[in-house]
Amino acid sequence: MADEQVNPCALSYKVLAECSTTKARTAILTLPHYEVETPVFMPVGTQGTMKGLTSKQLTELDCQIILGNTYHLGMRPGTEILEKAGGLHGFMNWKRALLTDSGGFQMVSLLKLAEITEEGVKFQSPHDGQEMLLTPEKSTEIQNSIGADIIMQLDDVVSSTTTGPRVEEAMERSIRWLDRCIGAHARPTQQNLFAIIQGGLDPELRKTCIDEMVKRDTPGIAIGGLSGGEEKSLFCKTVSLCTDLLPKSKPRYLMGVGYAVDLVVCCALGVDMFDCVYPTRTARFGTALVPWGQLHLKNKQYTMDFEPIDRDCGCLTCKHHTRAYINCLLGREEVACHLLTIHNIYYQMQLMRDIRESIKQDKFPEFVQRFMKRMFPDNIYPDWAQKALASVNILLDSQQTRLSDSKQQTLLTKHDNNTSGECVSSIVSDEK
Repeated sequence: MADEQVNPCALSYKVLAECSTTKARTAILTLPHYEVETPVFMPVGTQGTMKGLTSKQLTELDCQIILGNTYHLGMRPGTEILEKAGGLHGFMNWKRALLTDSGGFQMVSLLKLAEITEEGVKFQSPHDGQEMLLTPEKSTEIQNSIGADIIMQLDDVVSSTTTGPRVEEAMERSIRWLDRCIGAHARPTQQNLFAIIQGGLDPELRKTCIDEMVKRDTPGIAIGGLSGGEEKSLFCKTVSLCTDLLPKSKPRYLMGVGYAVDLVVCCALGVDMFDCVYPTRTARFGTALVPWGQLHLKNKQYTMDFEPIDRDCGCLTCKHHTRAYINCLLGREEVACHLLTIHNIYYQMQLMRDIRESIKQDKFPEFVQRFMKRMFPDNIYPDWAQKALASVNILLDSQQTRLSDSKQQTLLTKHDNNTSGECVSSIVSDEK
């Protein structure tokens, strides 16, 4: 796959293999700037940068597609500069695929600064206090200027824990806003507009939204409005419902998901694409991702630990540096966060490669069982994960004690008190 080649077709999606046991599948997603292998994890480069890494380093880490944030890019550097630079690809010298979100997530993350109406969302910039009206048309216009391979509709986002009439209102408005985005899309043969399914945790609202969004025949469809603090069992049921109903011929993108266990479980449920700030953000807090969980390398126990982060890892950091070295640098030298970011992104890329290969060999259930056993060596599996996997015919050790959602969250984030809550696709605090 040559980085320089630009494909004249906006998108094609070819399934290479399907798991004979679960809903997992692997495919080639051909985009204007690159062929992306799915399932794929997309690191988040909010403003055209991956927090300390160059575009060349991202290529060396085999990132196939990365995500940019329309709200932040629209504010800085702005559309005029991006257009003169040849879009974000030219501005950041990135030869592979790009996806931009719509800016709609800021309705949740910046809610105190936003006013939502049928026209759009009025923001007060956290940078300089100026107001910006983000309409479906404006969001699409900015994304056309950015030039990403995949652009997202502006949707009306509500917290996943919200209940009542607001959820239905947001779902219905998202359908209307999709129509406005389609009408405003100036580059449909060069950029792919994805619809976003809303409806909260209500199965009937999700079904209604899917019925309407599928009629619009967008090149791909995202599952939005999740990973915001809802019960993980409800999260999985909603994801599974959506993948059951969404077209098999199009990529399915689950927004804002990045924990390793979540990625593995949701691949089993039939998801193709993921994004999250988690691997890069947690690196800046001194935490390394490993197959058995996390290492919080600020802890004193690593002061004299001359092992690599993971002796089986092939990343540059693990090949050349020790836990003790990173421990010494954390909080003093920015290079420590740089090294951890390299490792964490490599970990996520390798995890997705392993998932894809296991699907091709039709050994995905065995891969999942090995992964879960290493992540939870005492066979104490989270209840939600066990049930979700059982729903697609992967059975874990039937004798294990099950963990509640709250205990599972504690386990996944132990040694890392700075990283809590669910993953989100882009947050303002990540920019500060």
